Amino acid sequence: MQIAILPQIGALFVLVFARVGTLVMLMPGIGERFIFSRARLSLAFFIALMILPMARPSLQIPETLPALATLLIGELLIGLVIGVCARLVMAALQTAGTIVAQSMGLGFAMTVDPTGGNQNPSIGNFLTMLGITLILTSDLHHIAIAAIHESYRLLPPGGAPDLTDVMTLAVRSTAQGFALAVQIAAPFIVFGLLFNLGLGVLARMMPQLQVFFLAVPASIFGGMLMLLVVLGVMMSVFMNGLGVFLRQFTGG
Repeated sequence: MQIAILPQIGALFVLVFARVGTLVMLMPGIGERFIFSRARLSLAFFIALMILPMARPSLQIPETLPALATLLIGELLIGLVIGVCARLVMAALQTAGTIVAQSMGLGFAMTVDPTGGNQNPSIGNFLTMLGITLILTSDLHHIAIAAIHESYRLLPPGGAPDLTDVMTLAVRSTAQGFALAVQIAAPFIVFGLLFNLGLGVLARMMPQLQVFFLAVPASIFGGMLMLLVVLGVMMSVFMNGLGVFLRQFTGG
C-alpha cells in the first residue's frame, strides 16, 4: 500500500464513521443510554470498518475542504434522521405505557426512565425495558445493523439529504409509532371505557356509595390482571411493527 493513499482512506473512514456512529448511538437496542458509551463507540468503530469496503464505491472524496465538510455534515444528518425516526417508533412503548397507566389509575406512579433519564409512568418504563430485552434476544438488532448498511443504497452520500424525503420519513415514523402505541394499548382503552361506564351506572343506582374509594383499587387490580393476560400479545405487536419499520431499509 502506498503511503500517498492513506489520507484518502482516512477521509473515507471518517465519512463512514460519521453516519454509522450516529446511527449506532440512536438505534433501538444497541444505542440505549444505559449502555456504556465506550461500548457503543467500539461497536460503531468495528461496524464502520466492515462497511467501509462496501461503501467505498459510492463515496467520492472532494478535493476542497469546504466540499469535504459539506459531505461530512450530510452524512451526520442522514444518520441522525434515520436514528431519530427509529426512536420515534421505539417511543410507541412509552406512549402505550402512559395510556395503560392512565386507564388503570396509575398515571401518578412515576419513575426515572433509564433509557432517557426522564420521569415517566412506571408501566411505560417496564414496557420499554421489556421491549429492549426482546429486541436483543430476538436478534432484531441485527436487522438494525443491516439497515445501516442498506442506508447507503437508499440514501447515497452526496451532501445534505432532500428535505422532502426527510419530512416524509419523519411523518411516516411518527404516524407508525402513534398507531403502534394505540394498537398496543387498545385492550386498556376498552377496559377503561367500560370500567368508567360501569362506575357511572353504579353511582346512579347507589348514590350513597363512595364510588371513588371502590374504583381505584378495582381499576388497578383489574388492569394488572389484564396486563398479565395480554402482555405477550402487546409485545408481539410491537416487535412486528418495529421489524416492519427496520426492514423497509433493508428491502425486506
